[in-house]
Amino acid sequence: MPAHSDVAPRTIGVDLRSEGVVVTYADGRTTMYRGVPTPVTDSLTTNPGKETHVLVTDPTETEGVMLYVNDLKTHDEILEDTGVGRILLDEDETEEVFPGVTIRRTGDHRTTVEADPEVARGRVFVFVEDDWGEASYEFVADEDASEAAADTDDHQSAVDADESQSTMDADESQSNVAPSDPQSAADESA
Repeated sequence: MPAHSDVAPRTIGVDLRSEGVVVTYADGRTTMYRGVPTPVTDSLTTNPGKETHVLVTDPTETEGVMLYVNDLKTHDEILEDTGVGRILLDEDETEEVFPGVTIRRTGDHRTTVEADPEVARGRVFVFVEDDWGEASYEFVADEDASEAAADTDDHQSAVDADESQSTMDADESQSNVAPSDPQSAADESA
């Protein structure tokens, strides 16, 4: 098994959309962190065992730097090619990874991110995921948190309504379609 180490991040592209945050890696590939980020203030602590990715944008919100926290799955070369950084923290270790952004690894395999977007001079996002799902968070100033939460609720209601209609439409169209081959579907999604 290869040894893993800290990897310095490079600038990557960022596209903030209503449906999520799109990241364009240095090698040209893209990924989307889906959903409207939940606003948080001061600090965010993940559940044990979750993958934690921290993205800090520049003031233009079109570029940023991303850091994987305690990621042991991704090879160093892949991170270097994509421009994503990695930090490996020991239990109870704390490090300021960017101005205004501090990460702490607690003894119970949780990660705590503390951020001040004004000091960071950009937007600060945290993406938390595992094999069963993902969640997105954005650090906001205290006075912006309640307003952002209301906007998120309004947007989520609209998304839920759209998904409900799409599901009904898909159910109607699927009634005349033969079941697909699971292997073909897996091949198409790969």
